[in-house]
Amino acid sequence: MSRTPADAEPDGPAEAPDLGESALATAGVPVPAQPDPAREQLRGGVYALTAYVLWGLLPLYFLLLAPAGPAEIVAWRILLSLVFCALLLTVTRTWRRLTRVMRRPRLMALTALAGGLIFVNWMVYVGAALSDHVIEASLGYFINPIVTVLLGVLVLRERLRVTQWVAIGISLVAVGVIVVAYGSVPWIALVLAGSFGVYGLVKKRIGPAVDAVSGLTLESMWLSPVAIGILVFVAATGGIAFGSAGVGHAVLLSLAGVVTAVPLLFFAAGARRAPLTVIGLLQFVAPILQFAIGVWVLDEPMPVERWIGFGLVWLALIVLTVDSLRHARRTARVG
Repeated sequence: MSRTPADAEPDGPAEAPDLGESALATAGVPVPAQPDPAREQLRGGVYALTAYVLWGLLPLYFLLLAPAGPAEIVAWRILLSLVFCALLLTVTRTWRRLTRVMRRPRLMALTALAGGLIFVNWMVYVGAALSDHVIEASLGYFINPIVTVLLGVLVLRERLRVTQWVAIGISLVAVGVIVVAYGSVPWIALVLAGSFGVYGLVKKRIGPAVDAVSGLTLESMWLSPVAIGILVFVAATGGIAFGSAGVGHAVLLSLAGVVTAVPLLFFAAGARRAPLTVIGLLQFVAPILQFAIGVWVLDEPMPVERWIGFGLVWLALIVLTVDSLRHARRTARVG
């Protein structure tokens, strides 16, 4: 039975009968243009690529923030991200989405957990960028896909294909080579890969119920008391760099919220449009840029043993990527 105006929702008009696009056009009713799937996928790829490029260039931004230390940078990053997200929610009039999430205790708990994980990730990453460990940080994001696969096995009880196990084995050998060559465990890389891998798992649990802006808003909100405590401690022990190192430095540091949120928004826009295989391939752009910055811009040491370790990691990623592409094509043919 067709809906009458009396049956319509209180906040909207009655639905128009399904006359078809040609009939609607003849009747003079404007028909919204359907997005071209190919163009949407291309746009998604461009958005995702932009996000990964921005993430890859982050070490250069953090180096410009000296003499601010890692703790102060992360604290401002949290607080200014919260301010930026609040402005964004106001401009886009999407506060209602956030309040809906805040009425669901399970989602609030998961966003708190996600906030804790991203706090650890940010602290270690910024510390690595400011202490000449950008190459090791890039290693963490190179092995992140391997960690994600392992989490799928250990937490989600997923079954791996043989080639995926081969990729994991090669990556473990790579870490072993680096440990033997340096005589120490690459903790920075492992903590970055582990924290971001578990962060991704938590975000997967949250799912589409929380959009990108609301998610970052809540994560920043949970971390705000920690950030304020950090700034109080920094002010009491050595002085806050913000405002004391010149106008240019203050402007750069005040952009921390924008620098944090913009890549996330580009990524969210890209992930909705681009195929998962494209996103999977593009994720290597960020660590490649970080690696290049560490080797050729910051001139960090890269002896033969380290090249061998990284070479094994890249081999593992090639195996994993080829397997993922083949599996995606096979699934598409079956479907």
